[in-house]
Amino acid sequence: MSRDRFIAGGLFALGLAAIGGYALSQSAAVAQDTTDGPGPNLVIEVAGSTTGTIVIDMASDVAPNHVAQITALAQEGAYDGVVFHRVIDGFMAQTGDVEFGKTGGDLSGAGMGGSAKPDLAAEFSSMTFDRGVVGMARSMDPNSANSQFFIMFAPAPHLDGQYTVVGRVISGMEVVDAIKKGDQAANGAVDAPDFMAKVTVAE
Repeated sequence: MSRDRFIAGGLFALGLAAIGGYALSQSAAVAQDTTDGPGPNLVIEVAGSTTGTIVIDMASDVAPNHVAQITALAQEGAYDGVVFHRVIDGFMAQTGDVEFGKTGGDLSGAGMGGSAKPDLAAEFSSMTFDRGVVGMARSMDPNSANSQFFIMFAPAPHLDGQYTVVGRVISGMEVVDAIKKGDQAANGAVDAPDFMAKVTVAE
């Protein structure tokens, strides 16, 4: 797969503009939702310049097909060692490229791949892209999400209804905030990125 899976073209530019337009800040005082939802939970052990555990409650009730694919990849160990290849301060941290995003290898194609599993039809919902919300990355085709996902540092209402929401961070948001940031001039590309050392599923 040779396409960039995130907010491509105009939508990505809009995302960058939103950093100023919506006055987004990773230090915004937003209460973290610690109420466990439908599950399952995705447990991410982060390594690199920062370490810690992120727990994501997966929204199986609103995006069952996307959640099933993510959890299957996690159970197969496909996410282990995958880097946070695009991290934009005040916006989001993106990871999940199991094809080109493995730490220790050539990361020049990170963000361009997916997995051996099929792309997914969009499961858009009324859930909003608030701080801590997790969404699926895709190309310009709404039905092209595969394995990559992103975690919001701050609200981004312009993404609502445009990307599939798959969950919300319920523990470890301070770890998300500490993930190594990328160069905004390079679309958030990160030099020596942090990575998901181990990803497991807790029912």
